[in-house]
Amino acid sequence: MSDKKPEPIDPALVRELATILNDTGLSEIEVEHGELRLRIARTLVAAAPAHTHVVHAAAAPVMAPAHAPIAAAAPADPAKHPGAVPSPMVGTAYLSPEPDAPRFIKVGDTVTEGQTLMVVEAMKTFNPIPAPRAGKIIAILVDDAQPVEFGEPLAIIE
Repeated sequence: MSDKKPEPIDPALVRELATILNDTGLSEIEVEHGELRLRIARTLVAAAPAHTHVVHAAAAPVMAPAHAPIAAAAPADPAKHPGAVPSPMVGTAYLSPEPDAPRFIKVGDTVTEGQTLMVVEAMKTFNPIPAPRAGKIIAILVDDAQPVEFGEPLAIIE
């Protein structure tokens, strides 16, 4: 074990990294130099997806596009729902193991604790997202191949 004191964090470096985040639109950045490891992240507020517009046609039923997020009475703020399953990382969510394969889960499915709900690809690694508890899937809050942020709710289990 080393008796060296940790290097002090340079406030100018933190400001410079924050500026890079703002200038590039990234949500987080991490640097490592020697024993110093510094991660700067910002929380993004997601706007309602533009693709959930309702399509109206004369004398036809109202329908949402097939690619709209799948939800059965999703709560107003899914992140506050006690059954929300948050993304453990920034990446891209995939609802099936391969493009033409069936989805891992559907709304209404009963899942067991540890069952794979979807995968999040980050840095070319596909990370399974396990169900934190057993229950019924009442909402899937992301589309296939949708970018997700750390902590963003992916699905809701009741």
